Amino acid sequence: MKTLHSIFLGIVLAAASLGAVAGKLNINEADAAALAGLNGIGKARAEAIIAYRQTHGPFRSVEDLARVKGIGPAFLDKNRDQLTVGDVARPAQEAAAN
Repeated sequence: MKTLHSIFLGIVLAAASLGAVAGKLNINEADAAALAGLNGIGKARAEAIIAYRQTHGPFRSVEDLARVKGIGPAFLDKNRDQLTVGDVARPAQEAAAN
């Protein structure tokens, strides 16, 4: 019975790990701890991302992160595939133009 329990626990943990790896981090919803887990982002830059987001609204693309002081093309190149902005509503003007 103990072996069966260990196997089940291993499967659950493996599935959870795969889900975390397969999912992308939403930079419009992530907290400082999640952002600080990115390659090249520490606590100060994570807080700068959140402050920018609070001041300017949600990021419309991952590339918009480059507008945050201290984040540049090298960071984007390393992390782009791990990031998303989720479903960001387009402004009314832009939607009307399309």
